[in-house]
Amino acid sequence: MRQCMDSDNLHRRLRKIRGQIDAIDKMIDEDVACEAVLIQIHAAKNALHKVGQLVLEGHFNHCVRDAIRHGDADQAATDFLKTIEHFSRMS
Repeated sequence: MRQCMDSDNLHRRLRKIRGQIDAIDKMIDEDVACEAVLIQIHAAKNALHKVGQLVLEGHFNHCVRDAIRHGDADQAATDFLKTIEHFSRMS
């Protein structure tokens, strides 16, 4: 999997998301307004979705293309479509 994507970038993004989640948890303890908490939840969700997009892009650029080059185009396309379907359900 590491060869498919920029793992340093993904780790950096995930650390930032962990910070966002911790901040949301703290906001709840500090009785911050619901609207502000929801805005931060939405931001964290969008950030996590972006990580998923980057993983999907890396998967396509490396794994799918590699399978196509090695003659497994039909199976690679089928598997990739299933992957996109699963990812799209996460929204």
